[in-house]
Order: sequence, then structure tokens, then C-alpha cells
Amino acid sequence: MDYGGVEMQATTKQKFTTKDLVESSLLIALVFIATKFINIRLPISINGGLIHLGNVMLFTSAIVFGKRKGALAGGIGMALFDLVSGWTLWAPFTLVVRGIMGYIIGKIAWANNKNGDNTITNIIAIILAGIWMLVGYYVTEVLLYGNIVSPLTSIPGNIVQILIGLILGVPLAKILKRYIKIGGC
Repeated sequence: MDYGGVEMQATTKQKFTTKDLVESSLLIALVFIATKFINIRLPISINGGLIHLGNVMLFTSAIVFGKRKGALAGGIGMALFDLVSGWTLWAPFTLVVRGIMGYIIGKIAWANNKNGDNTITNIIAIILAGIWMLVGYYVTEVLLYGNIVSPLTSIPGNIVQILIGLILGVPLAKILKRYIKIGGC
């Protein structure tokens, strides 16, 4: 555009389409369902322990669909779990921790035109996002329980969650990416 001899570049802003809304809603539902219904309670820490497959869906969502949908799916899907499962106090923290986790994975997995197709990059993304999760939930427990020592007992269980999500989520994302490329969706 020309404004009195000054050249201006038009910026394009990505729109959130109806398709994006439907996909995000489905991803949120998948994260919620995998967290709520596909889980095992284990005595892995003083504060209890829940091993669930919500991370598998969070990681898969971020790798396949990118940072925005990964953030929405992880943050909202797991915060909904907290709200309906008696962990209401945790919900705002989960929304932030898991939302940022999904964003980190999607951002790294889709960086440099990789579009979630590079397995090594996806693993690195999950590890870095996992470190964020460990720190985020440690700080959350310190704030909620007023103790800097007891939250350390949650770290092993959280590491197990990350590893299960990585081991199952990366191959699942690869399969889904291949299916999408051949015109399945």
C-alpha cells in the first residue's frame, strides 16, 4: 500500500476458522477423555499419583496440529479434568502449565518448517516442555501446600507421565501425520 510515498506492508493475521474451532474442541475432548478415563492411580508420591494418557493426546495434538491447538488441547482438556475430578484448586495452574506445555511442543515441533515431521525435534520438544511441566507443577505445589520439600516427591511421577506420553505420543503423531499427508483428513 502507498500512503503519500511511504510504502506500507499489509500484515496478515491468522484467523481462527470454524474448522480450527472444531479441531480444537475435538482435541480438548480427547485430552480430557484420555486423562479422565484412561488412568491408573498409583502410590508414587506423598500427594498420591495418577498415571494417565492425557499427555499422549496433548503431545500428539501439539505435534500434529501445532502450538495454538496444542496449547488449547493441553490447557483446557486437563483443566477440565481437574474441575470435574475434585482438583478444582489445581485447574487454573493446570490451564497455564499444560497450556504452555502444549505451546512449547507445538512451537518447537513446527519450527523451521518441520511441521511436526522430525522425530528428533519432537522428542526434544517434549523433553523441554517436560522440564517446564516439572518446574511449573513444583511451583504450583509450593504455592498450594506452602512447603518446598514435599513437592519434590511428585517429580518421579511427573517424569513417568512425560516418558509414557513421549513413548506413545511420538509414534502416534507420526502415524497421524502420515495419514493426514495421504489425504485421510
